[in-house]
Amino acid sequence: MNPNELRASIPALEEVVYLNTGASAPLPRPVAEAVQSCVTEQGYRAPTEEGMYTYAFEVYDEARRAAAGLLGADESEVALTQSTTDGINRIACASEWEAGDVIVTTDVEHSAGELPWRRLADLHGVEVRIVETDRGRLDPDDVADVVDEDVRLVSLSATEWAYGCRLPVEAVTELAHDVGARVLVDAVQAVGARPVDVESWGADFVAAAGHKWLLGPWGAGFLYVREGAEDWLTPRQIGYRSVEDANTADYEYKPGAQRLEVATTNPAPYAGLVEAIERAQADGVDVRMERIAALTGYLKSRIPDEKLLSPPSFHSGLVTVEVDDPEGTVERLDEQGVKVRVIPSIDCVRVSVHAFNTRADLDRFVEGAGLTA
Repeated sequence: MNPNELRASIPALEEVVYLNTGASAPLPRPVAEAVQSCVTEQGYRAPTEEGMYTYAFEVYDEARRAAAGLLGADESEVALTQSTTDGINRIACASEWEAGDVIVTTDVEHSAGELPWRRLADLHGVEVRIVETDRGRLDPDDVADVVDEDVRLVSLSATEWAYGCRLPVEAVTELAHDVGARVLVDAVQAVGARPVDVESWGADFVAAAGHKWLLGPWGAGFLYVREGAEDWLTPRQIGYRSVEDANTADYEYKPGAQRLEVATTNPAPYAGLVEAIERAQADGVDVRMERIAALTGYLKSRIPDEKLLSPPSFHSGLVTVEVDDPEGTVERLDEQGVKVRVIPSIDCVRVSVHAFNTRADLDRFVEGAGLTA
């Protein structure tokens, strides 16, 4: 990977210091061009040749293959979604729930991994057990204390969004499977930022999207459903993309994850997703991670220990900092051309460090935020 070439491919970086990839990434030119090319191909050329639907389905197939390769999964285990939230909701809404069922989650989940379970509690009387963390650090023993035979699902992030901590997915999955529960992982803060192997995780469902660390467009998400785990799902929605043959009297859902794809969707974001994944793999996701680790290490060395809320050791490119007046600090930095964000749940400022960033970017943040070590 050449970080200078990656940086030069992103037009937004000519204008600002961008340290908010954990929210949404600035697009590289080749990714934007892939999106634009898909619109043109489908709208101009495909109607005169293979047809717009045929072209779109070719893009869908390519996107599934790309996502499967990124995750270490089989193509049949991947469904295309619009976002991480969309993927999580497809699992929540395709499962049978009864009063007394238990869902276990953590206190540092994004709303995408928290609101669906609250809704199930309101609709079906499901119990939601929340495991407390120590500023994002999750102890598997604390999970073991609340996981019993009533638990049907454990939901957690691979990298939680508030402090940037990696959560012990493998250990939690083992605990859940020991009592017959399923595991759903929100991986949107992991894919593209570090290598992900869903087989080693052992989780049943993994939801993610391309518009953060993969440097992809909005509207292109993907959902992993482990082979056999689809038997746990009874989809509430149905459409021509989710069944084997929409024209038969007795419909039959497709095997695997694709039963969760329903209807016509815009192929252009998925064309951008393919380009983003291919670029990440060409760079080497592990190489990108090594640069992120080096840059976050430098940033943490410049932040006073008492101000650093994230772990001192490397977990992710998310670095959370305590400052006076977080909202005012973000506004002041914005005026200086430095983009970061507030995490309202813990009233702090979060910096997202990607491989395209530089030490000079991080110096701009430290100086603009009034931090010294």
